[in-house]
Amino acid sequence: MQAIIPVAGAGTRLRPLTYTQPKALISVAGKPILSFIIDELAENSIKHFVLVIGYLGDKIKEFTEEHYPSLNITYVYQENRLGLGHAIWCARNAIDPDKEIIIHLGDTIVDIEIKKILSEAHSTLCVKKVEDPRAFGVAEIDKEGFITGVVEKPQIPRSNMALVGFYFIRETRKLFGALDHIIQNELHTNNEYYFTDALQKMISDGVRFKASKIESWYDVGKKDILLETNSLLLRKTAQAATNLGQCENTIVIPPVNIATGTQIRNSIIGPDVSIGENTNIQCSIIRNSIIGSYSKLEHVVLHSSLIGSDSIITGLSQSLNIGDNTEIDLRGETK
Repeated sequence: MQAIIPVAGAGTRLRPLTYTQPKALISVAGKPILSFIIDELAENSIKHFVLVIGYLGDKIKEFTEEHYPSLNITYVYQENRLGLGHAIWCARNAIDPDKEIIIHLGDTIVDIEIKKILSEAHSTLCVKKVEDPRAFGVAEIDKEGFITGVVEKPQIPRSNMALVGFYFIRETRKLFGALDHIIQNELHTNNEYYFTDALQKMISDGVRFKASKIESWYDVGKKDILLETNSLLLRKTAQAATNLGQCENTIVIPPVNIATGTQIRNSIIGPDVSIGENTNIQCSIIRNSIIGSYSKLEHVVLHSSLIGSDSIITGLSQSLNIGDNTEIDLRGETK
């Protein structure tokens, strides 16, 4: 079994955090998003991974080579960001068209039973009911659970079932034939080649897709959703605080995840906090936040915040979204 994971996006909705690191490497619940995806696929006998990289792709490659040296990973570069359909099409020469394929979006964590989906007789698209389907790819489903049509970001949706970013394709050769058709004929919208257009062509050509309805889906493309995902995953795994021996005169309110090498003094941490490795926190109160590695926080009160790695923050009570290598001092002291 083989899998394509597109991770070429710039993550503009998470800037400035994504100016210096790819969205797929942002940590939630103490673990990079990409690791959640690769670990789950590898546990379900996926043998060959194709990562479609682009923006900051060298960091993706460095990370996977360091943490997954035993996996068979091929890297494909998407030179121009022309949509998801184009990203997957870029991987056409790196996969075996005669074998089934999983496509898993690199900014999405999906709570599914992969083995159950792989046992389906038909290709399968995972879907979930949403309140406003106009921001998603949308699937129409018949009474037997088969998908009769898909469309990207419809202004007048005919369904509220959104595609969640996990696709199991048995007809791999037909998929790439459909992608090649829309790209060679320049069938794009707003300079993007929609993956849904290729899926719709396959449906029109007689391929049957089963819909698999899921309960939990974390599309971590925005700050609020990223923090919500961090909280939900911490609670789901019943994650207790780690490395408590490095906490001095500190109250820890689970669920939190504190990485190796972090030192915390005279503070209150939690609930719903993830802290990266080798971070130093003193005299602070932090809740519902993600703190990067090698950062230093003193005399701050933070909530609903994303703090990048190698950051320094002193004397602050705000909600923040700052990138890596940042230094902020809002104490207002006169020197």
